[in-house]
Amino acid sequence: MAAYDNAPLARYAMAYVLAGGRGSRLMELTDRRAKPAVYFGGKSRIIDFALSNALNSGIRRICVATQYKAHSLIRHLQRGWSFFRTERNESFDILPASQRVSEDHWYLGTADAVFQNLDIVESYDPKYIVLLAGDHVYKMDYEYMLQQHVEQGADVTVGCLEAPRSEASGFGVMQVDHDDRIVAFYEKPADPPAMPDRPDRSLVSMGIYVFEAKFLYDQLRRDADDAHSTHDFGKDIIPYIVKHGKAVAHHFSRSCVRAASEQHAYWRDVGTVDAYWAANIDLTDFTPQLDLYDRNWPIWTYAEITPPAKFVHDQVGRRGQALSSLVSGGCIVSGSTLRRSLLFTGVRVNSYATVENAVILPYVDIGRSSRLTNVVVDRGVRIPQGLVVGEDPDFDAQRFRRTEQGVCLITQPMLDRLAT
Repeated sequence: MAAYDNAPLARYAMAYVLAGGRGSRLMELTDRRAKPAVYFGGKSRIIDFALSNALNSGIRRICVATQYKAHSLIRHLQRGWSFFRTERNESFDILPASQRVSEDHWYLGTADAVFQNLDIVESYDPKYIVLLAGDHVYKMDYEYMLQQHVEQGADVTVGCLEAPRSEASGFGVMQVDHDDRIVAFYEKPADPPAMPDRPDRSLVSMGIYVFEAKFLYDQLRRDADDAHSTHDFGKDIIPYIVKHGKAVAHHFSRSCVRAASEQHAYWRDVGTVDAYWAANIDLTDFTPQLDLYDRNWPIWTYAEITPPAKFVHDQVGRRGQALSSLVSGGCIVSGSTLRRSLLFTGVRVNSYATVENAVILPYVDIGRSSRLTNVVVDRGVRIPQGLVVGEDPDFDAQRFRRTEQGVCLITQPMLDRLAT
């Protein structure tokens, strides 16, 4: 390494992405796909953000551990992330749970999902491991986190952000001293501790960890031998290091990537239907909080080859138009109106239909004279002619998955039940 002392630390790092989560709070959206494979932003998947951050940060060795209903995710990774080349010292490994260590269990926890693949990771001989969750939406330069890790001589550096204390119980919550050393770490506590100077806020983990590789290997082997461990980073590995080593917090504001139009550090856990709908609809704002058009920090994905979006008919009451909306390639808006909606690839909206505050996943066909308001429509759904959703809450709740905030999730099996 001496010959490259001034090189970015990302050159010596491997990103290990944990992408096996089910995401059960997304309800039927994860019936056929893992949460990291859920569509987001018109053409991407959620996992593309963690992977793009790693690539844009300069990391060229990436592993992705998959488990729950992984086919859709693996297919996306194969199609969209197959450009890494071994002759450039790059690698991209997809690591499905395959009972590589024991024939009687799959991945038991997040730590076990790394431990079971240690031989593969060690074969690349990285100096640092950047461990990432594959199910959050944000833009971050991991080089800054690596630099802090080395400068402070930490055993583990934990990415963190501030969150309302009322919402922090769903995360790992930490307490830090004046040097950002973590003095206590609680995994999803019922009563999250507040920040010393902000009683209504807590410091929560982003699920991003930096380790020196050899230190991590030792911790994973120690944890694997502990019969009382749940083999989870948040529950076991991080609290152990907090108690016996040096754990340091890295504030997201120090490494968040923002375009000129982005005023605030953007991070979202789109883990519920309401949060997922809101994050997608927010992209239709005149100046959205998340800038997907920033060419300095592109979000890479599988770019499906499609014809341009098409708007047809120009008659009173039958005019193809989209207002404050995002419309992806291959869509046809035929004599219908979109307002504040997001259409993924290949959607067709037929004549006299109105679509408002809607997230429409790929290859949906919306029938004539339909009226859809405040909805998420799953991939490939065929909306029947004249269907009205979003105007009668009680009726909607009888037919579809209706959230507390009034968003209706529509899937094909739900519509099939209506026809029987």
